[in-house]
Amino acid sequence: MMPLSRWLRSVGVFLLPAPCWVPRERWLGPLRRPSLVRGCPVLGAWHGARCWCQAWTEEPRALYSSLTMNGDQKSDPYAQAKQDFIQHFSEIVKVLTEDGVGHPETGDAIARLKEVVEYNATGGKYHRGLTVLIAFRELVEPGKLDAESLGRALTVGWCVELLQAFLLVCDDIMDSSLTRRGQICWYQKPGIGLDAINDALLLEACVYRLLKLCCRQQPYYLNLLELFLQSSYQTEIGQTLDLITAPQGNVDLCRFTEKRYKSIVKYKTAFYSFYLPVAAAMYMAGIDGEKQHANAKEILLQMGEFFQIQDDYLDLFGDPAVTGKIGTDIQDNKCSWLVVQCLQRASPEQRRLLQENYGQKEAEKVAWVKALYEELDLPAVFAQYEEDSYARLLGLIEQYASPLLRTIFLGLAHRLYKRTK
Repeated sequence: MMPLSRWLRSVGVFLLPAPCWVPRERWLGPLRRPSLVRGCPVLGAWHGARCWCQAWTEEPRALYSSLTMNGDQKSDPYAQAKQDFIQHFSEIVKVLTEDGVGHPETGDAIARLKEVVEYNATGGKYHRGLTVLIAFRELVEPGKLDAESLGRALTVGWCVELLQAFLLVCDDIMDSSLTRRGQICWYQKPGIGLDAINDALLLEACVYRLLKLCCRQQPYYLNLLELFLQSSYQTEIGQTLDLITAPQGNVDLCRFTEKRYKSIVKYKTAFYSFYLPVAAAMYMAGIDGEKQHANAKEILLQMGEFFQIQDDYLDLFGDPAVTGKIGTDIQDNKCSWLVVQCLQRASPEQRRLLQENYGQKEAEKVAWVKALYEELDLPAVFAQYEEDSYARLLGLIEQYASPLLRTIFLGLAHRLYKRTK
């Protein structure tokens, strides 16, 4: 029988605000779940689920401030989880480089590897890696959580972040991007250039070294290997679709269909950004049924589409100071959600002018395309899409999510809603 506390989390009790007097504990200090109110599991479940939502829906700084004002800094679950995750990075670097730095033959290469990892795997929001950790804690019974299993969850979370770093270094080269996570792209650094291709391959290799070192003896090791390999393949297929849909120097607006856009998003973004971290936590928690993973995928791929459409919107209409990057989708001739929506609404004359200006580097042509998007009121179209998509996600969660996973999916959906970076 499912414990009452877990059942209450699954049916959405967390949507109600928890009373300020509910006792609190850190999530990941002594590695315990939030304490139950003595004799009242309802309030404990209430608080636990609220912590999940708070972790994914509030900015860490704002959350920290509110807790400090209440004089209860230790009760910040997101900040503590993120702190533990970031602190584990030094262990990741140590495992990957400690034995090789002084090697007489490969020492210089390992020193380069250390620099590559430290520059490219840090500075992001860590949502993918943190999802592994927090989902694992939610799925595993408290009595089965120990320092070793949580250490493995932290490492697998960093494997997701390293895979992300590998993909981003490659993507930045192909898109001729300038900045990433508030700093210049790795390949743009003096002395790096296209050597960054090999650096990206090093990042990918680190994923499988870490999986072998930390999970080789675990029953889910093969499932994790296949999951990461499949996610990489799917992402690379998505990148291929992206590249062949918008070849450099050849602007063909007929290629920019909604069907092609959804295919690119599904393969390039949704699998590795959403299904990979949740599925990894599921496997580590012993949830390996095909039906359970198929249901999770049904929800998470829709989340990935929601996320990418937001990303496309923020590429042009977001604040680079907040997003950490300068958008180049127009210049790069990308099959973005905005251009697909524009083509569905443009008059023949507007389409002709779009053909003349899209995929061009000149600032005035980029500005013209942006002005056309605004003329067609695409910001309002996006706002309506966001509302509709969020409602659709909640419906999918209600339809497909098991009680054990519902809190996780709802937390992710709340994190995405109205995000600005």
